[in-house]
Amino acid sequence: MKKYLGSIVSLTVICLAVSVLLAAANGITAPVIEKAEGEKANAALLAVMPEGKDFQEIDVSAYTLPTSVTGAYSEAGGGHVLRLATTGYAAGLTIMCGVDKNGKITGAACISSGETLGYEKTYGERFAGLAAEEAALVATVAGATKTTTAYKKAVADAINAATILSGGSADIRTEEEILRDNLAAALPAGESFAKEFMAEELQGVSAVYKAENGAGYVFVLGESFIGIDAGGNVVSEADKETQAAAKAAFTSHTSTVLSEIELSAYAGISPRVEKAYRTASGNYVFELSAAGYGINGEYGASGKYIRIKVSATAGGKIIDCVTLEQHETENVGSACADPKYYEQYRGKTAETLGEVDTIAGATYTHRGYSVAVSKVFEAIEILKGAKR
Repeated sequence: MKKYLGSIVSLTVICLAVSVLLAAANGITAPVIEKAEGEKANAALLAVMPEGKDFQEIDVSAYTLPTSVTGAYSEAGGGHVLRLATTGYAAGLTIMCGVDKNGKITGAACISSGETLGYEKTYGERFAGLAAEEAALVATVAGATKTTTAYKKAVADAINAATILSGGSADIRTEEEILRDNLAAALPAGESFAKEFMAEELQGVSAVYKAENGAGYVFVLGESFIGIDAGGNVVSEADKETQAAAKAAFTSHTSTVLSEIELSAYAGISPRVEKAYRTASGNYVFELSAAGYGINGEYGASGKYIRIKVSATAGGKIIDCVTLEQHETENVGSACADPKYYEQYRGKTAETLGEVDTIAGATYTHRGYSVAVSKVFEAIEILKGAKR
């Protein structure tokens, strides 16, 4: 028994000694580790604000900031550094952006990313030294529109957040909230709105929305939202030229009639083209089936095609494109139903179709979609008689 008690006492003494030594070691190393971590964090801040001094972290929960802001720091010169998290083609696009006391961007850098093309690594260099108005004019990158659009929006959020942290005010509504407010202001009688497919080229019009209660339409011309009631009367304030353009668009859009084309009368049209229509002005509307992952995939494929609707001019320029139905892999290929994807096809021709951004991780989906849309250009030439 004494032997066992002696062992227990010895172990206890050893454990106490080790604990004392660990505590002593921690007392020595903890400040070193903390200093190293602080220097690393400070280096990240200096990367986007080289002249910054004495950075202090801010409790962002005490402010109403853009939802993309996940962290903020102030510095002695009155500037701020913002950490922002957003989604390009993948979640996890994290950006640091410095804004000085005058509202100019001192630097922007991507510190974490799940993107596939790499444009986010250098895109931030385009914003250094720019004010908010100038930053808004920075072009997105063809072929990486989704990534660079998300990056650009994060930079705008950083500027707004810095304004608020400095005691000012900024509009931090989301794009969806701004759109909803603009539509309601343009046509107050409309309770909710649905985006309309455009079969005709409407001069100066980028989008058409129809009030779901039948109260009328809203036409988007540049930055103007023009409401027109069901009787064709303009109900929004605008200059005469804009009103005239909106009324012309209303007449063209609401009077569009589609005549179905008998495809069996033409040889060589791809089976991806299921239906085709011609408008009175000579434009075309096609209903397509795209063989994405649902058809060509190996595991968990749905066995179903993606359904697409495309309108195009007789000259071969896409007017509008929308995904009608898809059964691709959830949260991967299903991105083909996102307007940010399919609206990229607007304005594209056979020569510029390759400029559409791919869908990260969904090669089959994007390839099948793009191939189906390419059949529009072939079909137009056949329907015009260039190929029979």
